[in-house]
Amino acid sequence: MIWLINISAILIAFIGMEAVAWLAHKYIMHGLLWNLHRDHHEPHDHKTFEKNDYFFVIFAFPAIVCFIVGFEDMSLPFWIGIGITLYGAAYFFIHDLFIHQRLKVLRNANSLYFRAIRKAHKVHHKHLGPENGECFGMLWAPKKYFREAKKHVQ
Repeated sequence: MIWLINISAILIAFIGMEAVAWLAHKYIMHGLLWNLHRDHHEPHDHKTFEKNDYFFVIFAFPAIVCFIVGFEDMSLPFWIGIGITLYGAAYFFIHDLFIHQRLKVLRNANSLYFRAIRKAHKVHHKHLGPENGECFGMLWAPKKYFREAKKHVQ
């Protein structure tokens, strides 16, 4: 039974991180900490270090705390830390590798999901300033981008 609780904690933390990422992206990255996120919206090759990359450290901090608190007895915080870490890994693969092609992998991913995510992110990046942004999520996009992508899947 404990394994079900642990797996549930991982899944809830992972899914919850999409909401956390959306809120942080909209209200912190495009607000209070725009100075760290700005360079990500400016034209560049996305291959070099950006100030925006500090957000990986910021988002890793809660996972690290969860691991420290829950490690000794493998309690609930430990499993939440795993969920947060898995979200961070998914974010890295989708955002840095697939969308911005920091390394030339996942270039040929052409599923409905990947096309919708890529389109939503392109729409997000059409705004060079912190105002008037849209599509702040990372692993899920609004339905309209799935509808658009469905028209183009071969």
